[in-house]
Amino acid sequence: MNTSPTHTRRDFLSDISSGFAGLALSHLLTREATAGVPVPKPEFYGGIHHPAKVQRVIQLFMNGGASPMDTWDYKPMLAKQHGQKLGSKEKIEGATGMQGPLMKSPFEFKQHGQTGHWVSSLFPEQAQLVDEMAFLMAMQGRTNVHGQGAYLMNNGFLLPGFPCMGAWISYAIGNLTDNLPTFIVLPDARGLPYNGRGCFTSGFLPAVHQGTVIKAGAATPIPDLFANKKFAFATPEADGDGLTLLNKMNRGHAAQHPGDSRLDTRIAGYELAAKLQLSAPEAFDVMSEPESARNAYCLNSGDKPTADFGRRCLLATRLIERGVRFVQVWSGPEGAVNNWDNHANIPNELPPMARSVDKPIAALLRDLRSRGLDEDTLVVWTTEFGRTPFSQGALGRDHNCGSFVSWLWGAGIKPGVTHGQSDDWAYKAEQDITTGYDMHATILHLLGIDHEKLIVRQNGLDRRLTDVHGHVVKEILA
Repeated sequence: MNTSPTHTRRDFLSDISSGFAGLALSHLLTREATAGVPVPKPEFYGGIHHPAKVQRVIQLFMNGGASPMDTWDYKPMLAKQHGQKLGSKEKIEGATGMQGPLMKSPFEFKQHGQTGHWVSSLFPEQAQLVDEMAFLMAMQGRTNVHGQGAYLMNNGFLLPGFPCMGAWISYAIGNLTDNLPTFIVLPDARGLPYNGRGCFTSGFLPAVHQGTVIKAGAATPIPDLFANKKFAFATPEADGDGLTLLNKMNRGHAAQHPGDSRLDTRIAGYELAAKLQLSAPEAFDVMSEPESARNAYCLNSGDKPTADFGRRCLLATRLIERGVRFVQVWSGPEGAVNNWDNHANIPNELPPMARSVDKPIAALLRDLRSRGLDEDTLVVWTTEFGRTPFSQGALGRDHNCGSFVSWLWGAGIKPGVTHGQSDDWAYKAEQDITTGYDMHATILHLLGIDHEKLIVRQNGLDRRLTDVHGHVVKEILA
């Protein structure tokens, strides 16, 4: 093979092979630095500011506002005062209906595990694992509006245009593998969440750090990864020629527009697509798992939403196992139905949502532990806000950012701990209050990142995921 300095990229590709496979091998051999995109250093894998306890993260996001007093936050006072008025005269921002009387939970609560954590009957499988989780019982937001709340919990700001946590993590410490995306998003099969792709965005960071959206249940999870067989002219050789020409044009254009990261991202995307042709079919093949695993994740369940969420949880496990840094699994699409936004009827609307995630999440945690992935993987369960302790209409609950629950599991987490407390009705966080900023700071800390030092200068301002807020919740750390 000619290795002289004048040897061109086209010559190199022609020497080793043609098409996407050649492009993949070229990237693996040369590991070119894409202009404007930081190349992760090996030492970053262990943390950039202090030793990391976590290498990879799975975020489970319950889209719509999961009701705390019907799931994780037992409030016997609601039963005692059921039907009475709370007496609050304050105007509720973002309320979509009139404030009704206090409403007890229609679901039975029991204590579980050695910790005796109270859990609703909606989560019988996850209830068996409470001794392994760390609960944040006094989470508090800043808005009762879905879009803004989802932005706050994912991107750290109420407004669009800011990078999400997955993008910040990708930017800071890069990938663990060359042949899969660093940040993968697995949305509900029924649709994208509030803000569409806004909660997966790289914002002002280079576009290469945005989330790669995978439609796990589709016949082709990644559209157009392979050429359609009906196009006979789309041969590997033609791909090689086309990509070589396109690369030349893109590099020339990028040189003339150094402040635009989109072309660099496309070039990196072509290289990643080449490697995905080799790695994706195996990584996405959840049906190659043993039948016992498929059953545990409910892939054979007759309940379609449960099977869909289970498939994505199993896929998240496989992706994490293969070196993906950050995987986000969403439950529920945007809209008035099929999510956790239960305005009309809590007894009817909440159980199917809880059922669709309960067994799959329990299977996910057990499977991660059985594969030894719990040693460096963090799992986070959260939502954008909670719901009111009083009724909306007859049996629904309205939006409430005053208090909600999140939990963490896995590497670096103190198992069985409960931090914070809401008031007697789960209306407002009352003791040891935590926020999305605190959660982000804690997750970054576990990844070896100081949230106050992860800064990017943008439009004359020093920007970070946690804005000017946030502290590490050391009480839940091992």
